[in-house]
Amino acid sequence: MKPFRVEEPARASETPVVVEVPHAGVYIDPESLAWMCAPARAVGRDADLWVDALFEGAPKLGATLLVSNVSRYVVDLNRTATDYDGLAVEGGPEGNLPRGLIWRTTTEGDAILGRRLTASELARRIAWLYDPYHRTLEALLAGKRKRFGYAILLCAHSMPSTGRRGHVDVGTGRADVVPGSRGRTSAAGSIIDCVERVAKGAGLSVKHDDPYKGGFSTSHYGRPLSGCHAVQIELARRNYMDEDTLAPLAAPFARVRAFGEALVTALSATRP
Repeated sequence: MKPFRVEEPARASETPVVVEVPHAGVYIDPESLAWMCAPARAVGRDADLWVDALFEGAPKLGATLLVSNVSRYVVDLNRTATDYDGLAVEGGPEGNLPRGLIWRTTTEGDAILGRRLTASELARRIAWLYDPYHRTLEALLAGKRKRFGYAILLCAHSMPSTGRRGHVDVGTGRADVVPGSRGRTSAAGSIIDCVERVAKGAGLSVKHDDPYKGGFSTSHYGRPLSGCHAVQIELARRNYMDEDTLAPLAAPFARVRAFGEALVTALSATRP
């Protein structure tokens, strides 16, 4: 399996929008699997299941779609390349980063790694997935800026509807849509406001930056003064899937997919 895929729109319909889905994949390559002892169910529970399907219509609307097929348990694409500790990787820095670039525990605290990665295993994962993925994303955004003068990155994620064990907000119900913009610094106000307007128009509740302000992609690529605007959105899973069985719910799924298409369309028409 290819570690990630890019789906481009027809040239005539292309817009400045890139939709990035880094956490929907559940594939674990054999080399990575040899290091792991994670419960199989946790792989699905810690993935942003179905988000790639929610946004699969983006290329027909003129946006470019970038999707990772690989589980975040292999390498988390929404972290910096140095965001790991010595308990996850031999010779790594001191610290407590259980869910950084290399996840060593599930969200609920179960072990993922049966043993610490060697430096060479970490380097293999970065060379196989992390570096090519971010080189591709960088090139896509550069191409948008060259053609349109600016680019809009929509970092698409999902979240448990209520904070689970291991979260900072255990037991707290979450909004339907959480736009993360690092305190309104990663994108122009018109783009951030567009996300809220479309969500509320779809009858969805909105809470900015709580509990997620945006990860590596938002902070790294969100440089409004350089013409690149990035917003992360977290979708509460209750709105489109059964969080116990992990299966999509037909009618609710269609409604959230319609919201995703409306958002891509609206962002495409929004000038920063």
